Amino acid sequence: MRKYVIVTGGVLSGLGKGVTTASLGLLLKASGYSVTAIKIDPYVNVDAGTMNPYMHGEVFVTDDGGETDLDIGHYERFLGMSLSKKNNITTGKVYLEVIQRERRGDYLGQTVQIIPHVTDMIKQMIGEVAEEQGADIALVEIGGTVGDIESLPFLEAVRQLALELGPRNVAFVHVVLVPLLWTTGELKTKPAQHSVQELRRIGIQPDIIVARSRVPLTEEARRKISLYSNVPLEAVIGNPDVEVVYEVPLVLHGQGILRVLSKKLGLAPAEPELSQWREFVRRVKEAGKEVSIAMVGKYTRLRDSYLSIVEALRHAAAPLGIKPVLKWVEATDIERGAIDVSAVFEGIKGAVILPGFGRRGVEGKIRALKELRERGIPTLGICFGLQMMVVEFARNVLGLKGAHSTEVDPSTPYPVVDLLKGQEKLKYLGGTMRLGSLPIKLVPGTKAWKIYGGKEVVYERHRHRYHINPRYLDAFEAAGFIVSGVGEEGLPEIMELKGNKFYIGTQAHPEFKSRPLNPAKMFYAFLRATVGV
Repeated sequence: MRKYVIVTGGVLSGLGKGVTTASLGLLLKASGYSVTAIKIDPYVNVDAGTMNPYMHGEVFVTDDGGETDLDIGHYERFLGMSLSKKNNITTGKVYLEVIQRERRGDYLGQTVQIIPHVTDMIKQMIGEVAEEQGADIALVEIGGTVGDIESLPFLEAVRQLALELGPRNVAFVHVVLVPLLWTTGELKTKPAQHSVQELRRIGIQPDIIVARSRVPLTEEARRKISLYSNVPLEAVIGNPDVEVVYEVPLVLHGQGILRVLSKKLGLAPAEPELSQWREFVRRVKEAGKEVSIAMVGKYTRLRDSYLSIVEALRHAAAPLGIKPVLKWVEATDIERGAIDVSAVFEGIKGAVILPGFGRRGVEGKIRALKELRERGIPTLGICFGLQMMVVEFARNVLGLKGAHSTEVDPSTPYPVVDLLKGQEKLKYLGGTMRLGSLPIKLVPGTKAWKIYGGKEVVYERHRHRYHINPRYLDAFEAAGFIVSGVGEEGLPEIMELKGNKFYIGTQAHPEFKSRPLNPAKMFYAFLRATVGV
């Protein structure tokens, strides 16, 4: 029978349940099991697509066009596999389906209630993902913290799941905080104890406790947690802060978490094959040469807004033996004059112009791009970053005064960036962008063509409503800013500036397909350029 590992969290959000779930998935997959991971988000949004990055971090995009929670990105990177939009279940998705069924009359006159109709739908959605993806073991992370009103239907659903499938087929892993009291230097277990009590009040007894802390757990702390949570001592696993997030699976494995989990689920003992993973972690930690990279964006005060880009840089840096040192540059500060754009890039070896939407920070990005282009600093523009590269070039090289994107200035005399066909009169904003993995035909002989190994067509993930206006391409190409990749509709996807070491913009998001053991080629080429390779 298929096994399920349910990961819950207590005390506060942001503890690292996603990384814990991804790490368990990696260990199980490395032991020979077919694994999938599901993220449950208790918010009423149908998906993350309409959410501000400051609210919930980046929107991660799947191959099939899902706009999902960023934890799906953790799962894909650790598991080295592509997941589906179905792997992200939200309250909005659940209730939408239940309401649609009620309107059709599927419930045959019943009073539709949280139990059993909503909880049955949750169980059905979880089971369908596991079944469709052929998983031996499905990991299910429940977002938020135990005690939240929003989480209760999901916790009730997994409680029922464990009852229906039996104790040998469902394991509960509870992630808690063990804070360090600086006045005494003591690790305090009381928050963890209360969190477990709340979980047990709901009807769930955890099988494993993963304790997040700034420093390694003391034996005394472990024993207290074991005693008050009714969990065996060997099942209390410490998860202290680490230098590199990819160390977490190794830390958990070193404490025997796989042995405890296998015993609970009746799995055959197996030693995971982690040699390549260990080597990657070693390369990241021992990287000697520091390379300063400017990250120019409008959501820089919450770094999770650009999580996949940060990780893609880390993946690409490992085989080069370098350590990216990120300098976050808020485009809005450039725009209002709080940052001297001529001084901000001193000592910078490369820059990433980050994606984003809307008017705020646009002129700051344009000023930054002029400085970077004229200095010849290797620059990678992603999505909106490419579009602003085009606007800056149109204004300052082609002399098209007032050139802009119609997203920002609908009355611009030179709409070098315009709305995609079919986006004019949309009823809904959610799920209606150009989304998912789409083909890009590369132009032979260009930098982009060489970066992708001379392939004729590559696939990258997209998330945009606006595109480079082909009406102006002759002027761009004549000035040396050429198209090196086109989409299925014949529209520009990648552009590069002749004569510059690396000045490339891509409409796609190559960061979403980057993996620790298989870095995104565009990021690898960018970092090679920053160190002169």
